[in-house]
Amino acid sequence: MQNMEQIYETYFKTVYKYLFCLTHNNDISEELTQETFYHAVQKIHTFKGNCKISVWLCQIAKNLWYDELRKNKKVQSFEGNLMEIPAKEETEEIVIANQTKLEIYKKMQSLDEQTREVMYLRITGELSFKEIGDILEKTENWARVTFYRGKQKIKESD
Repeated sequence: MQNMEQIYETYFKTVYKYLFCLTHNNDISEELTQETFYHAVQKIHTFKGNCKISVWLCQIAKNLWYDELRKNKKVQSFEGNLMEIPAKEETEEIVIANQTKLEIYKKMQSLDEQTREVMYLRITGELSFKEIGDILEKTENWARVTFYRGKQKIKESD
């Protein structure tokens, strides 16, 4: 078993990206990432090793996010500015790009929860299919197929 400092250095970025995909907020993601590792230090003795430590950490992070939502009675919003647009684009192009993104994210809301989560992890979290599979305790191929099917469903709804 690695010591917690090594675990922190190795998995901080993965946990942060995962939380950012859920929260779409830098400050909340940073805070929850720190809290995730705090809980991991307290509960490391309960880690049985039957999954990857990154999966275990992301499960802790996900539970903390759900606790945060319940505590604050907030509804998670997946809409908004999720990707940066270069400043040199014309105003009209920016408006069209934002409308297109908004339409895509609205269509993603109609997908089942797992497909939507795979899509968000891939698009906003920029995670590999292998990382997505590990986080969701599935295979890399499952993540790839789920993402493809989600894209197809969005295209069909046009």
